[in-house]
Amino acid sequence: MTKIDLCLQNAKILNVFNRTFELKTVGITNGVITQVEAPSVHLDADQYQDLSGNYLVPGFIDAHMHIESAMVAPSELGKVLLQHGETSIVADPHEIANVCGVPGINYMLRDAKQTPLDIFYMLPSSVPCTTISHNGASLPAVALKPLYQREGVHGLAEVMDYPAVESQQADTMQKIHDAQAAGYHADGHGAGLTYDQLQVFKRAGISNDHECTTLQEAQDRLNAGLNVFLREGSVERDLENTIGIVTEANAQRFSFCTDDKTISDILNEGAIDRNIRLAIKAGINPATAYTMASYNAAQAQQLTAKGAIVAGGDADLVVISDLAEVTIEKTMKAGQWIQMSESKTTPFNRQTVHHHFKLKDLVLRLASETCNVIGVKPNHIETEHLQCEVPLENGEFTGDTIQDILKIVVVERHHELGTSSVGLVKGFSIKNGAVATTIAHDDHNIVAVGTDDASIYAAIMRITETNGGIAVAQNGTVIADMPLTIAGLMSDKPYAEAAADLNHLFEAYQVIADKQSLAFDPFITLSFLTLPVIPTIKMTDQGLYDFEQGTFIGITCREPVGASTK
Repeated sequence: MTKIDLCLQNAKILNVFNRTFELKTVGITNGVITQVEAPSVHLDADQYQDLSGNYLVPGFIDAHMHIESAMVAPSELGKVLLQHGETSIVADPHEIANVCGVPGINYMLRDAKQTPLDIFYMLPSSVPCTTISHNGASLPAVALKPLYQREGVHGLAEVMDYPAVESQQADTMQKIHDAQAAGYHADGHGAGLTYDQLQVFKRAGISNDHECTTLQEAQDRLNAGLNVFLREGSVERDLENTIGIVTEANAQRFSFCTDDKTISDILNEGAIDRNIRLAIKAGINPATAYTMASYNAAQAQQLTAKGAIVAGGDADLVVISDLAEVTIEKTMKAGQWIQMSESKTTPFNRQTVHHHFKLKDLVLRLASETCNVIGVKPNHIETEHLQCEVPLENGEFTGDTIQDILKIVVVERHHELGTSSVGLVKGFSIKNGAVATTIAHDDHNIVAVGTDDASIYAAIMRITETNGGIAVAQNGTVIADMPLTIAGLMSDKPYAEAAADLNHLFEAYQVIADKQSLAFDPFITLSFLTLPVIPTIKMTDQGLYDFEQGTFIGITCREPVGASTK
């Protein structure tokens, strides 16, 4: 037998095919696993390493996520995720594409080359996400098709326009066809869909979904023949509600994803390693949990050389000392133990915030005290459709901290269209101040919430000056901010500095809000209140949108449809 580069000895390796751990010797050459043998078999190697009975598992794979939600560039996120045992991610650059189209995707592809982390990009399927969107770019099928020839592109990202699929809308179906013709597949996004509707997705060629929040929704996706990605992000904390669906009989259909997770949360609690930890705590066999985090994700996303410790597989490996706690001793990528790199973020030279919003545009005159109010659901991206009585002063709403009902405003920021709308939201517990951000799924316009117009406007103007970001204001003065100069979505700073900026924002939020009520991430929660493809009511720059009715509705319950649009 030819001499190999590296021999790993005394490792309890994960056999993902029978979900057991076995004491084995592993041989590696040129970043590829060459042999997996019994301990009695001697391998001739240039180097031997004794793993002292630790566990050796395949590198973790995030089956679906948005790098932009971490608020750092791909190269910086790679430094963090590799420390947490992730060696591959399947990413949808949907957010930056909605801001600046193909140039945004090109930026993500370029910067990804600076990290050893494998980043497999799925081309955004819904830019814009709806026909009512005022986003920054449009990517029809003809614009996406040439990108399948680019290194790093791996398929079509979450198809979320169910009506377009159901009606066989030509451009949407062409996108799915083009992905298949290029040898790839299409991911799904079936939020709120029934079993029958999920079958429509499956017939169209969509192979997976990550939008289950209950056991029944998980069961519906399983029954529809989809691969299911159980999600645990910063807001979408769904895993504990759905992990009960997994059995030894059906586990091969389940993987893990984070979808949207901030850099602070990744540093504080982990990413896919947290999913594994929660699954084991819920009673899942550890070998099964680690298989879900690696092999199952690789199979679902057609990463044929990933996810298993077998001859011919990529040597992407993680050494674990404590299975239940997911204690990572070291991570190997392509046959090399990971060391911290000194790479710098690729420069992003593009102005992405354009508007002429004025303080007077925050005035909210109402014809009735009975109003439609967006109800925040902590740690979920869906909302409640509330109808509440609110106080008015001379026909104007100014804020109601007693009921915790505040103004929410969305301002178009891409083409200076001049569109903006003001509505009502309940659940942020702000007592004196405001928050504004350019992260506002999926159009990524400006969204703000607050108790008074002066603070809301101050926060909006600060993030305008910094070419995007998040700002917290009080008494008309900004008290903390986080510039997001990469498309108004990501920081250009090293990940530790970006995380520190985000932590300062949380500290500032505690100043303006009821500290006892901060049981969720207010910034990422705010960013999802503009996403009209998620139930139930959301705010856009054109008015209050009702997901269930598929139309705009008035702020007051007496207004005609669309009356809230400015």
